[in-house]
Amino acid sequence: MSENNANQEPSETVLFDSAALKLDCGVTLDTLELAYRTYGTLNDDKTNAILICHALTGDQYPAGENPLTGKPGWWTQIVGPGRIIDTDKYFVICSNVLGGCGGSTGPQSDNPDGSGPYGLNFPVITIADMVRAQNLLIDHFGIESLFCVIGGSMGGMQVLEWAAAHGERVFSAVPIATSARHSSQNIAFHEVGRQAILADPEWHSGAYYAQKAHPRKGLAVARMAAHITYLSEAALQRKFGRNLQDRESITYGFDADFQIESYLRHQGMSFVERFDANSYLYITRAMDYFDIAAENGGNLAAAFTNSATRFCVMSFTSDWLFPTAESVNLVRALNAAGANVSFVEIESDKGHDAFLLDEPEMHATLNGFLKSAAKARGLTNDAGGDDD
Repeated sequence: MSENNANQEPSETVLFDSAALKLDCGVTLDTLELAYRTYGTLNDDKTNAILICHALTGDQYPAGENPLTGKPGWWTQIVGPGRIIDTDKYFVICSNVLGGCGGSTGPQSDNPDGSGPYGLNFPVITIADMVRAQNLLIDHFGIESLFCVIGGSMGGMQVLEWAAAHGERVFSAVPIATSARHSSQNIAFHEVGRQAILADPEWHSGAYYAQKAHPRKGLAVARMAAHITYLSEAALQRKFGRNLQDRESITYGFDADFQIESYLRHQGMSFVERFDANSYLYITRAMDYFDIAAENGGNLAAAFTNSATRFCVMSFTSDWLFPTAESVNLVRALNAAGANVSFVEIESDKGHDAFLLDEPEMHATLNGFLKSAAKARGLTNDAGGDDD
């Protein structure tokens, strides 16, 4: 199948109605759906599967064209035939997270009690809950052990949860631009975004579905605030500086005089067309609650004791959302646990979003790590081996 035909297929949805999922909040979901996309072919031994975990506002379309938006997948530079995550060699799985709005069970979904969409009646979820749901999906494919779990930002949190809680199913793990716990600064930014949504009169206490409404203004402001954290001062200065937007002088008003203002407004308004406000509340809260050390008596190393997983941890010099110090703490804990870990800090002025962009050093590091792991896994050239 050609790359275009393969990558333009819509995702599939699997319904789990016989495997109840108990959530950290104490609620049990008796049924749930996960929307997912696969690329490539699972080998006979089912040893060449790579699970890609998406970030906060991502979805199950890392490669090719997203059939919902018509835009390229969010990781097309890395995933696809002949690319670093080679879909001619690996069986790649990516699912929309539990609580998301890309087809998986979340606030938009109908409550089984017949009352309509869950809204705020949807239970609060955690990163661990998302990973438990992904475990059901991996079971669905009959895969005992994933060759690799990889992701950046919130996706990296999922990677770490996989390795800590389900390490026997993870041969290798690549957490990128992430942390083993959400910082107070990051929680603060999330709270600003949530309060913008809650203050929107169109939010209707989360029941806006029945009102045929949508808290667009609040969600747009939340996106604008968050988007600033994904960039760096150098990137903003290089891209926008103090350049004016379609005018020769300032207007002495509150229109978008500056290019950066226009850019953020565009980011906010385009975001509301593809994302659900309630999902934003739930997923940001899941990130806030993430703290692997706290779940292990304050000892991060204890979470990875006796781990057989191979780790490759990557950070970026200009990432102030998940700074390198967070990755260093993780690497020290992995070393203390005796884990097999490599680490690289990548020089970049692109900020947190660098993991989604053209970063040759990151690509080279990931390529080398996957080839080494594939060799250790015993994969052949037809399913993840080294072509060199």
